[in-house]
Amino acid sequence: MCFSRFLYKARNLVERFFNKAKQFRRIATRYDKLAENYLAALKLVSTRIWLRGDESTS
Repeated sequence: MCFSRFLYKARNLVERFFNKAKQFRRIATRYDKLAENYLAALKLVSTRIWLRGDESTS
């Protein structure tokens, strides 16, 4: 079995992002019916996560 550290690291990063995004009720429950509105909400949540940084290590 081929193991790529780079791919594993990237996958882990994406999984952690979605776990953080699911902490927001609007994202977790797919509150918005239109795809455009859901994408906009996801962008807002990702910006908020990015601005907050990694608070767990502080």
